[in-house]
Amino acid sequence: MRLKALLIDDEVHILKNLQVVLPWDELEVEVVGLAKNGVQALELVSEHHPDIILCDIRMPVMDGIAFLGKLRELGEEAEVIMLTGYQDFEYARSVMKFGVRDYVLKPIDYEELTNIIGRLAGTVRERRRERNVAQAQLGQAVHLVHEKMLYDILMDYSSVQTQFMFDDVEVDASRFRYILMLADIDDYTHKYRFTSEQDRKLRNFAVRNVLQDALQGEELHYAVLQMREGEWCIVLEKNEAEPAVPQTNVRHWAELLQAAVESHVGVKLSIGVHPQEIPIQELSATYRSLQKTVHLASGKDRSILLSSEGDAVTDGEETLWATLEQLVSSLKRNDREAVESVLQQLTARVQSVPGRSLAHAEKLVHFAAMHLMREMRDLNVLSAEEEKEIWTVMEQATRVKDMLAVVRRIMNASLESSMNRKSGDVLMHTAKDYIGTHLSRDLGVDEVAGSLGISASYFSQLFKQHVGCTFVEYVTAERITLAKSLLLMTDRSITDIGRSVGYAERRYFTKVFHKITGEIPSEFREKRAGKNKEQTWGE
Repeated sequence: MRLKALLIDDEVHILKNLQVVLPWDELEVEVVGLAKNGVQALELVSEHHPDIILCDIRMPVMDGIAFLGKLRELGEEAEVIMLTGYQDFEYARSVMKFGVRDYVLKPIDYEELTNIIGRLAGTVRERRRERNVAQAQLGQAVHLVHEKMLYDILMDYSSVQTQFMFDDVEVDASRFRYILMLADIDDYTHKYRFTSEQDRKLRNFAVRNVLQDALQGEELHYAVLQMREGEWCIVLEKNEAEPAVPQTNVRHWAELLQAAVESHVGVKLSIGVHPQEIPIQELSATYRSLQKTVHLASGKDRSILLSSEGDAVTDGEETLWATLEQLVSSLKRNDREAVESVLQQLTARVQSVPGRSLAHAEKLVHFAAMHLMREMRDLNVLSAEEEKEIWTVMEQATRVKDMLAVVRRIMNASLESSMNRKSGDVLMHTAKDYIGTHLSRDLGVDEVAGSLGISASYFSQLFKQHVGCTFVEYVTAERITLAKSLLLMTDRSITDIGRSVGYAERRYFTKVFHKITGEIPSEFREKRAGKNKEQTWGE
């Protein structure tokens, strides 16, 4: 990191000596200007904003003391070294209160001055690094707050506020319009029904990373939010004053997303698109509409579906979707009575279907069972054994009556599990989800404990008790596991992968990776380069 220096003295030979004798290149400092008085120096300050200033005290037109006062009035943070004769020593000491870091007596000891400049350069660089880190953390915090706000609005967890404050900055969301896309892994529930939770999380993490990167070259403002396993919302944000986005552009972006995920992760996506720009108040309703469009569309490879194509959804499918939403909502509230009521309504409607439509009814009920299994998996209310048993029964069911029994079994098992789960289990499951979602940045116990509403000490005790290792050990293991998968499943650079799993510096990422695996990342990738990507997921 090269710094800038300004030299000020009315004696020309001293200026030349300061410029020539001092080892500026070794100090990684560039001399950007020479001035004979404070007035000339202020002009150079406005132009170059130096980091280090060497300044004489006694000069014509404007002396060093007056210059220093003007410098601080301008808000400049340069480190200042005063050059003074012996007779001005006490005078020089009196200006230390103005932020002068050091002073050097004339005749100048250039070795001593070099050491002082080197020390101050280190101070400047450290301050700049700290400021860059703080700005990056603030930017990341703003991004995370924005994502959390969008997620809560999409899920209808909070009321929509168009005016809000963040870090003393007022944000007016009413000035923005949004284009919404919903990406869903084709046949996700059935295709990955026997895949472990860890492997599913790895796949979801890899897909989200690719979705996040796929539109980087399009100069868009957007967020990628995982709504549940195998499903993501891509929220494109634009100022209402900007020209409307052509529908062809939106379809092109959807195609880019599909191609990137299939190329890098080997996964096919269906994407529902609502190409019309909408205000923030309509995000939740549009998300629900896109869910219905994508999940009720017939065919295994559903490709890209515009929300206007939703007229292919029948009245029966509309009713089924509404029923499923009621079932999931009732389950989340642990409302057994409401679940039973909705199940009875579903049974009555299916039983009233005419004989000639029986095949269609079978298809709808089968979809209902598949959809509920996915929702229950996302809520983590079924054990692996329970889920496997239900899948076995589902695959043996051949009649509408059998499938309805499967739906009832799913809901009963989920209700029973929800009622029996201990609060500690719930908290730790939530903590793991939070950690998994935020692995790409610096995570601390205080932050995760705060997200759960409990103290850091209680969280640490609970975490070790339930997970069997410390918080740091768990986070490190999760990051390295994800990194291993990304090394094998994608062609992204090692530096990018390190950043994706929370390591800003490649050197430190390599050190931690080697400590855990015994190999550096490049060796790990090269040794396994010939293996099929799908083997990473245990399939």
